[in-house]
Amino acid sequence: MNETRDKKAAYTRSFIFGVEDSLVSTVGLLTGIAVVGIDKQTIVLIGIILIFVEAFSMAIGDLLSEHSAQEYSQQSEIPIGTAVKSGIIMFFAYFLSGFIPLFPYFVWDPSKAYQFSIAGSLLALFILGSGSARFSKTRLVKHGLQMMLLGGFAIAVGVLAGQLTQKIL
Repeated sequence: MNETRDKKAAYTRSFIFGVEDSLVSTVGLLTGIAVVGIDKQTIVLIGIILIFVEAFSMAIGDLLSEHSAQEYSQQSEIPIGTAVKSGIIMFFAYFLSGFIPLFPYFVWDPSKAYQFSIAGSLLALFILGSGSARFSKTRLVKHGLQMMLLGGFAIAVGVLAGQLTQKIL
């Protein structure tokens, strides 16, 4: 029973981490480059490449870290295949979520798209936080706001980095 609960916790962690990281890093990068005046086609291209590369990288990182945690817990060698499901969950969570902040750039000019990208990502972060609270039977609004605010802070770092880079260059 405890082993099943541990697996579910690992899968939940992979899902939440994948969605949160994808939303925050994708919107941070896209907004950071949109505020410096990069054209729509380049932003979309960069966004798609980022989503593919990062989804794969995060999946491999999740697989390796989960495998290491399992070996540490068991204090013995375990086949790496036991952590594959966690890596797959991470891949799809990151990959699919990345298109939330990217989608507005398919529709609008970057000067307008980044506002929808940020708003959509913040809303998705709130839903993710509330959803995770529902499963853990904790306070929905508190966790939704917590995830949205912490993710929003990370998004602001991307915007600030773009603005600072524009001034330097």
